[in-house]
Amino acid sequence: MNEIQFQLRPRRAKEDRKETVVPRGKLPRIAEVLALAISFDEMIRRGLAKDHSDLARLGCISKERISQIMRLIWLAPDIQQEILNMPRTPRGRFSVGEVALRRVASKMLWSEQRAEWGRLQAACHL
Repeated sequence: MNEIQFQLRPRRAKEDRKETVVPRGKLPRIAEVLALAISFDEMIRRGLAKDHSDLARLGCISKERISQIMRLIWLAPDIQQEILNMPRTPRGRFSVGEVALRRVASKMLWSEQRAEWGRLQAACHL
């Protein structure tokens, strides 16, 4: 009888085994939805989905909801980066909602978006 040995995970040296600290709290919902929009956009670019209708079918959500989510792609890159880097919230609620963020994204010029984003941050004390 032959013996076969294999490992499911590669072994790490003891000095590499460090405790990872998981931050407490929830990510802001707008960061999650923006990340989803970026993922959807990438799926279309790579040919994994044809269009918004295809994404709606794959995600089992309405085409209207896909359109709402995808509007966040129109945000200025610096605003997107700021949103994606927002800290976790201890109570799970964040002061800026998705509807307000879509209003910012509806502005055609990035300079207008930045001004609106600044007003929104000031109003929400961010």
